Amino acid sequence: SSCINIKVKLKNKIKMPYMTRSGMMAIPDPPCVVTSPDCPPLGLKSLRVDDSQFQASSYLRMGLGPHRARLNIQSGIEDGDMYDGAWCAKYEDQHQWLQVDALRPTLFTGVILQGRNSIWSWDWVETYKVQLSNDSETWKTCMNGTEEAVFVGSRNEPETPYLALFPQPAVARWIRINPQTWYWNGTICLRAEVLGCPLPDPDNVWQHLSEKLPGSKDNLDFRHHNYKEMRKLMKAVNEDCPRITRIYTIGKSYTGLKLYAMEISDNPGKHELGEPEFRYVAGMHGNEVVGRELVLNLMQYICREFRRGNPRIVRLVTSTRIHLLPSMNPDGYETAFERGSELAGWALGRYSYEWVDMNHNFPDLNNIMWDAKENDTETVKTANHYIPIPEYYTKEDAFVTPETRAVISWMQDIPFVLSANLHGGELVVTYPFDCTRDWAPQENTPTADDSFFRWLATVYASTNLVMANPDRRICHSEDFQQHNNIINGGAWHTVPGSMNDFSYMHTNCFEVTVELSCDKFPHASELPTEWENNKESLLVYMEQVHRGIKGVVRDKMTKKGIADAIVKVEDLDHDIRSAADGDYWRLLNPGEYKVTVWAEGYFPSMRRCSVGTEARPTICDFILIKTPRQRMNGILAKGGRLPQDLQLKLRAMRDRGQTASIMSPYSPTWLWSKVVHYKRNRVPFGTRP
Repeated sequence: SSCINIKVKLKNKIKMPYMTRSGMMAIPDPPCVVTSPDCPPLGLKSLRVDDSQFQASSYLRMGLGPHRARLNIQSGIEDGDMYDGAWCAKYEDQHQWLQVDALRPTLFTGVILQGRNSIWSWDWVETYKVQLSNDSETWKTCMNGTEEAVFVGSRNEPETPYLALFPQPAVARWIRINPQTWYWNGTICLRAEVLGCPLPDPDNVWQHLSEKLPGSKDNLDFRHHNYKEMRKLMKAVNEDCPRITRIYTIGKSYTGLKLYAMEISDNPGKHELGEPEFRYVAGMHGNEVVGRELVLNLMQYICREFRRGNPRIVRLVTSTRIHLLPSMNPDGYETAFERGSELAGWALGRYSYEWVDMNHNFPDLNNIMWDAKENDTETVKTANHYIPIPEYYTKEDAFVTPETRAVISWMQDIPFVLSANLHGGELVVTYPFDCTRDWAPQENTPTADDSFFRWLATVYASTNLVMANPDRRICHSEDFQQHNNIINGGAWHTVPGSMNDFSYMHTNCFEVTVELSCDKFPHASELPTEWENNKESLLVYMEQVHRGIKGVVRDKMTKKGIADAIVKVEDLDHDIRSAADGDYWRLLNPGEYKVTVWAEGYFPSMRRCSVGTEARPTICDFILIKTPRQRMNGILAKGGRLPQDLQLKLRAMRDRGQTASIMSPYSPTWLWSKVVHYKRNRVPFGTRP
């Protein structure tokens, strides 16, 4: 049959194929030289190919059926269930095959193969043949010259994907993988992806009308961006919107790559009083790239829509200080990027350069708090927030990545209120606590703010086009739809030292993890769809930073903001603190709340605050009055004279406390003695005149 003349991608015109006597499709004469086109994956890995499009000669059991033959699919913990990690043939002979129906004429150019994913078994195919058909009955084997082509599959282990390009691209509808040899101590098992360019179907003249156009209407830069290209894109956004964007770095990776962040605000570079701070962090695991590209798309989208005057985006930018960190682990990403979306496998690039999983690299404050609470008494209570970092963690020789240290410093410098950590490989939103008590492998471990965390997770999951689809296929082995696509982190699997838990326990910031896609590293052709799936979720989640109450804690006399004032909501065992300017934000569900605020040297203040269902905060400001001791210290330190009202108050307090047999520190009598000492000697109390 004639060959195919294709030198460019699918966008270029391709002549209509016709049927040959062999049942294959080909391009009319004249003959030509074949150049392999850059065809995308058919979609086995990304789940674009439906389970119904798979067939096999046989299978060992349902959990190892042909629908499990997807590149990078992960098995359940136990072998023998419905969710094993490959297709495995029932018989061990050269007549076994796995078949995929592309549903339309397709220019097939290659196959990618890997072995079975299993904790307990090692199985893979070492060599195989490929057969093609247009009617699923008559098959033609791919040839290498005059001989049947034999392609090399997995080598020595089952996880690494191996690409085999065909000597000549061929047009067909069905493709078969026919194993020839396999691991000597295993059986016929494989996971696969097929490369192919879809072509017009000559038998379906209405195809162009019935097909739903993939992709996105937003004209964004939908491709994978390595470190260099990421910097270019961020710079371009900054140049397009210099009034609302600022690029800065929070540190460097182990190899010296900068951790770039973009701030989006109507006053970039400055914290504005009362304006909440929000962050998205992506790329903690370098090979989970959907989050990285979504964050870059989000930068472009906000910039463009702000310039267009989109009311929603303008309101978001003018009321929120947004921080976007597209790549927390640039070293890992570069490693995965070099192999490419289909060949990086499941784990390549996940870890830092030092082979550290950063989501286990933050201080484990959970167990510090839980251990301390076991020693609580009625009068001595362990703090429920701002748990300090243990000393061993801060030492130079501590096994902490520079990326983790940079993010911790970033968290401490900026009073973040809400965040999301973008991951990949599943479709679910998890919320704290991630770490279980007593090291249980799985156990629901709620925080004091469990109801609000569930709301946050639901907001994202319910607006995500894939998660919200009740007919979607599960990614690997766990059905999160039974939990409405949200789950407590500890109930899924325990993660000590997670960023979510650290953020909640060491700072004021609430954070969830979003598993964005079944495919950790999808082909670039899938990125427009991923953007559409997540665009609304990304925006509506950011808007949740305006729920609950907010206000400013001020000194009654000076009217200045009070930093580190503790804000306590009755019946919620998790406090937050005011920022440097005295402003605070407390995320809360709708309801009536009794809120108490106090700070060192001030009398506490209490008021009731009502939170409505609208996505805007209730303003609850607090005015604190200094204790007499605090007022006296401030005046005396400046060499001033005590005002008459304070002297009378101290005398009254002294008179009420005269019956005390012992003059305890800070008692009324003690305070008055301090005043007398200062008046007589004009030196601070406790020093010799």
